[in-house]
Amino acid sequence: MKKMSMTARLTPETARKMDLLAKTLNRSKSFIAAEAIEAYIHEQELKIEAILRGIKEADEGKFATPKQMKKTLVKWVRQNTG
Repeated sequence: MKKMSMTARLTPETARKMDLLAKTLNRSKSFIAAEAIEAYIHEQELKIEAILRGIKEADEGKFATPKQMKKTLVKWVRQNTG
């Protein structure tokens, strides 16, 4: 594995939390940063794949029916309102 070195500017609050997490897990701050970056990149890759699948489906004319959209919207509203 090729290693890369970099500098990141963190807010004092984020730096404090990172220090605490590193101490709690008995890991280095570099390890915590690398894990966080890997998780972020993986999450972004999944989002991009989903977007590209959606674009492909739209290009193929595969759209949700009004009934499916209403069902999804009702579910979303129930989950996001108290």
